[in-house]
Amino acid sequence: MRAVSWGSAGGALERLPWEARQGGKRLGMDIDQLIAEYGTYTYLIAFIWTFLEGETIVLFSGFAAAQGLLNPILLLAAAWLGSFAGDQVYFWIGRHFGLRILNRFPRWRHGVESALRWLERYNTGFILSFRFIYGVRNLSSFAMGLSAIRWQRFLSLNFLAAGLWATSFIAVGYFLGHAFRAVLGHLVRSFSLVMLGAFTAFAIAVWLAHRLQRRRQLRVPPGIKVVIPPP
Repeated sequence: MRAVSWGSAGGALERLPWEARQGGKRLGMDIDQLIAEYGTYTYLIAFIWTFLEGETIVLFSGFAAAQGLLNPILLLAAAWLGSFAGDQVYFWIGRHFGLRILNRFPRWRHGVESALRWLERYNTGFILSFRFIYGVRNLSSFAMGLSAIRWQRFLSLNFLAAGLWATSFIAVGYFLGHAFRAVLGHLVRSFSLVMLGAFTAFAIAVWLAHRLQRRRQLRVPPGIKVVIPPP
């Protein structure tokens, strides 16, 4: 059995903390390296995510933009166009297939009528703000396709509303990133892994809240009014 000298053992022990620190640093920097190396795909993901609906990726991307990992202008363009395109498609589906879909899924009528009541009460204000209203947002653009609003008017207001929404959430993530940098300094980059976990937990919480909200909405009272399609 080979003897190990105190010198060699001490050297090994001295190397371990440094290697562990380097491993921890690499672990903390993984998310930064991924964004830096595949930034183009991040913009594509932001477009797809916002097309389908979601604030989480926009907030986290705004945080990454504050660290210089993403271009905030390109990020804004991706989130703006994704949100606009998604709700425009949902409006088109509601306009052309709304009644057929409601006949197939009659329990959606409760959510649709809630959105239409908001539209009737606030009109332009609702179109500009429905993305920010929790519990109504999901079916709002689809419901407005069933209303008498002209598609040209919805298109222009939807474009403006998507810009307001994207700017707001990117700004929150961006200034949040700068705030953490001011407090934590260089540790912000490694802290991005923690932020990813926090936003993932936020996304799960929102998903669960949506599920609970939908279950409450599925209890439709008898005699609910049928939505009339536009002319």
